[in-house]
Amino acid sequence: MIDPADEALLRRAIALAARAVALGDAPYGSLLADPDGRVLAEAHNTVRRDGDISAHPELKLARWAARELDEATAARTTMYTSCQPCQMCTGGIARSGLGRVVYALSTEQLVALNPDSGAWPTVPQAGPGLFDEARVPVDDHYRG
Repeated sequence: MIDPADEALLRRAIALAARAVALGDAPYGSLLADPDGRVLAEAHNTVRRDGDISAHPELKLARWAARELDEATAARTTMYTSCQPCQMCTGGIARSGLGRVVYALSTEQLVALNPDSGAWPTVPQAGPGLFDEARVPVDDHYRG
């Protein structure tokens, strides 16, 4: 459920997306807030400017939270973002332990506005292979 406090913070994320566009970057912005709505950190997309395909604001904030917040604090935060996080960012958000994500545009809505947003090719994968060899460093790490 999205309430008026969520809407206010979503508007701030949308403003960050507009700032990204003004700076020549892609139109995505995000922020991380504590349970009282206090903004802890904010970011916008810098993929073009940084030449870094991982410079999505959601992933930057997830990485920030993993470095700067303890587990209990991270679990009480909410990420507000102008668009629904992609799969890369969703993985980072889950691993960082953030408590909640609220987004303005869904992926489906984004693709309707910009069809190229959904045009990522599927990369073929092969595996598993070499189980007995690959398990050694895993076993050493977890049972060592």
